[in-house]
Amino acid sequence: MDESRSLPTPEQDAAVTPVMGPALKRQVLVCTSKSCSANGSEAVLEAFKAHLIDEGLLFYKGNREGEVQCLHCGSVGFCAIGPAVLVYPDGIWYAHVTPADVPEIIESHLKGGVPVERLVRKRLG
Repeated sequence: MDESRSLPTPEQDAAVTPVMGPALKRQVLVCTSKSCSANGSEAVLEAFKAHLIDEGLLFYKGNREGEVQCLHCGSVGFCAIGPAVLVYPDGIWYAHVTPADVPEIIESHLKGGVPVERLVRKRLG
């Protein structure tokens, strides 16, 4: 590693990287790889974003104070039971998620801290 190169300070990085500012409570990762996508994961991702915006919870360009970041991701190994959704740092993996399930996941899990057990297929930790 080149110890002589000058890196920006954390403050300089934070000025150009808004996600470094607020304390995010959770990240919602929606798999949009081939199998999950074939089962409607793009609609699940859009439903999460729309409902989280309505609740004022989504962290995005229009709301830098949001507590939840919602992202698409590649395969998480749940290909046969997708669409898969992971909630971090909770370590909850949901399977067979539909857009109709999204309001319940937001209300029960993201707002209330109680996972939607009928959709939980794995817990980390």
